[in-house]
Amino acid sequence: MTGEYPPMQGGVGAYTAELGAALVAQGAAVRVLTSTQAGADRPPGADDTRRGVQVRPVVAGWGPSIWTSVRRQARDFGAEWIHIQYQTAAFHMNPAVNLGPWGWRRQARVAWTYHDLLVPYLFPKAGAALRRWITHLPARLCDLPIVTNEGDRLALAAQGIAAQKSPIGSNIAARAFAPTDVAALRQARGYAPADVVVGYFGFLNRSKGGLTLVRTLDALRHAGLPAHLLMIGERVGASDPTNYAYLQAVEAEIAQRDLTARVSWTGRLDDADVSAALAVCDVLLMPYTDGVSLRRGTLMAGLAHGCAVVTTFPQSLLPELVDGEHLYYVPPEDPQAAAHAVQRLVTDSRLAQRVRHGARTASQAFRWDTIARQHLEFYATPQ
Repeated sequence: MTGEYPPMQGGVGAYTAELGAALVAQGAAVRVLTSTQAGADRPPGADDTRRGVQVRPVVAGWGPSIWTSVRRQARDFGAEWIHIQYQTAAFHMNPAVNLGPWGWRRQARVAWTYHDLLVPYLFPKAGAALRRWITHLPARLCDLPIVTNEGDRLALAAQGIAAQKSPIGSNIAARAFAPTDVAALRQARGYAPADVVVGYFGFLNRSKGGLTLVRTLDALRHAGLPAHLLMIGERVGASDPTNYAYLQAVEAEIAQRDLTARVSWTGRLDDADVSAALAVCDVLLMPYTDGVSLRRGTLMAGLAHGCAVVTTFPQSLLPELVDGEHLYYVPPEDPQAAAHAVQRLVTDSRLAQRVRHGARTASQAFRWDTIARQHLEFYATPQ
């Protein structure tokens, strides 16, 4: 069950689609229960399939009615597991889903993947302690709590909750481009051979560091580099309306610094065109304000494509991604440090080559077939 699913825009929906398909490829039967918005472009009542995944876009709202509808869907499907892909914004911050495992366990075993630990809105003046309690409650009620990164695993462990860890994979299949193809792609986007193309991939919100992107571009310009910023993909996702306000702040910053001519927005692209856009970039800058983590599917795409990635230091240990080997770390909200890192990578070809090779190597641990196999092992292990 997921609050969003393609064609809705959102990382959790894309993750669910890829994981479901990978599970089917390894012999599992998968049905996805999701929002009616995911069926808006289909005829009423039409079934949808994605590489063998049965999709039911039938949920009009995430209130208490899901307590019975999920059990009914699980019973009709003969499900052994009910697995919730959780991000509170994708469920419209409705806490009804957090209480669901208590009743759903009467029908099947329940797994719960936290894509983050952001707290939901409950009611005016609801305190932080109550919001954290409702966020952590499903992990106490379900049979199998899962997190996508070490920081969230440690946060739950501090509450006495033992969770399994499974990373996010890339939802964009990597394509290989010859140097002549890359040159043609750059020319088609209006870039000169000497231009420095700094890319960003994904939606914008406050945690993604959009203002840092703009200020880094400005710092590169003042350093005399012919730098450009390529914003790849949709500007905001479908789940959190507050993202639009942040987008407006980023656009205002671009205008204020007179950078409009140096910033390009691709808009929504299909997977092949995303891959081509990533190939155009000299550096992929992902300046998360809360530090890099394995919960970032767009980062996984950058690694899989062998991008020279500059991102921010993780808040907790991240042994899978080594600074200077798999990517390049800088402090959050530090445009000067980010600009310096970009300059190093575009002027030191050996460093850039090492980081690009390291990115591809690291991405092998985040393949969807590996992630699906790990999930099947979780399901088969007595809890």
